[in-house]
Amino acid sequence: MKNLRRLFVAMLVGISFLGYSTATLADERATKEEAVAMVKKAVAFYKANGKEKSFEAMSDQKGQFRDRELFMIVLDSKGNVLAHTAMKKMINQNIMELRDTNGVYIIKSFFKAVEKSDSGWSDEYFFMNPALQKMEFKRTYVEKFDNILFACGYHYEKK
Repeated sequence: MKNLRRLFVAMLVGISFLGYSTATLADERATKEEAVAMVKKAVAFYKANGKEKSFEAMSDQKGQFRDRELFMIVLDSKGNVLAHTAMKKMINQNIMELRDTNGVYIIKSFFKAVEKSDSGWSDEYFFMNPALQKMEFKRTYVEKFDNILFACGYHYEKK
């Protein structure tokens, strides 16, 4: 559990220092529709290109699967990271027990989202917005294909 906390803190710090200009990005927040579109694009890419090429592309921080605060997380059925656009060091880590500061099990909520169908939305959780470099609420759209979870979330402020 101690290692999981360290990993979570390292992930938050790493995401916050990705070098994005907050002045430019603040005006162009990503939307939930764009998060859905990113996941659909990733699944289509996977279908067309297979695992190896897809996971490599979805782990490229400057590639087509990164847009403002949107990034892909790809997980196997046990919560092991297969690809992560924002943080390569997360790859091959098991993050099933990852929780936000309010105790929400983030990854377990991804799996819950696809229990009844092959797609859905995670529970709300509190997470670092890498574009604005601040903690915000977030929900993640998840699709299950080939027993793999493809996930992309968007951040928002509660009014």
